[in-house]
Amino acid sequence: MKYNKLVRDRIPEIIENDGKTCVVETLNDQDYLSYLNNKLIEEVNEYLESGDIEELADLEEVLRAILDVKDIDYSTFEEVRLNKVEKRGTFKNKILLKEVSSNE
Repeated sequence: MKYNKLVRDRIPEIIENDGKTCVVETLNDQDYLSYLNNKLIEEVNEYLESGDIEELADLEEVLRAILDVKDIDYSTFEEVRLNKVEKRGTFKNKILLKEVSSNE
């Protein structure tokens, strides 16, 4: 069966321990980022289908890998997130914006 999808580092080992053979390739950074972006979409869809916390953990792992490729440490990312929280808030108040009208 052919896949051509990004997998976690230990997946080939797990496959081979199951008595199967797999063919793998190490990606360059540009291709790696492209596959990570596809993986991000895949994991979001899996979470939306299942609502499972494990899918959120997968999303976090993909996010961290993207940050690593972009040479952004997690603490810098957290600073960006906190700046947005300070300027725009969080989603804790469950606010649904229904309409905006001009006051003119």
